This record gives sequence, C-alpha cells and structure tokens, in this order.
Amino acid sequence: MELYAVRIFVRNWSGACTFYGTTLGLKERFRNDEIGWAEYDVGGPCIGLERVQPGDSEGEALVGRFVGVSLRVEDIDETYDLLNKQGVTIVAPPEKQDWGGSLAQFEDPDGNILTLLG
Repeated sequence: MELYAVRIFVRNWSGACTFYGTTLGLKERFRNDEIGWAEYDVGGPCIGLERVQPGDSEGEALVGRFVGVSLRVEDIDETYDLLNKQGVTIVAPPEKQDWGGSLAQFEDPDGNILTLLG
C-alpha cells in the first residue's frame, strides 16, 4: 500500500486550480475540468483537488477547513513573504516550534487551511 493523493475539496474550481498551479507554483500532473479532478505534484504523493458538486452536502462539509496538509519549504520566511505579497490569506505567520522547526498557515481561495513547514 502507498499513499497516492491527499484530497482537498473545493467549490471555486478555476480559482483553486490557478491557486495551486500558479500562486503556489505546483506542477499540474493531471486536470479534467469535466469531472472536477486535478493533481498537483508535491514531490511524491500529490495534492488532489476535487470539485464539490452543487447540492452535495457531504462534500460541502469538507470545504473551508483545516485540511492537515503540511508543505515543507526551503525558507519558510521567504515563502511566507512571497505568499503574503501575492495576496494569499495568512492564518498564522511563521512561528518557531519547540521541536526546532517553524510552522505557518495560509488559506486557499475556498478557505481550506494548509501549513508551511520550515
């Protein structure tokens, strides 16, 4: 068994694809607008964007929350500054953790909260 993808549920399909592909600079591995599925390379398993269909109450409950995805970056302060300048909503700026690393949190266009790890 191996991890293939971490799914992130979105309403704003085109905004989400632009955010993950352009704003975050992740390489798009696959995208199908008809079915509402896209995959973005994060150096192993991918981030899978899944479009929530109108009227899907179960899917709606999965949009706009902490998704538990941590993206490791070379320089967390530099990445934070870049995202901030691009107008990304910052939830928490970089903060040194007791275990020695730093964490910061930001939102995608649908309010899904992701973590930077530095």
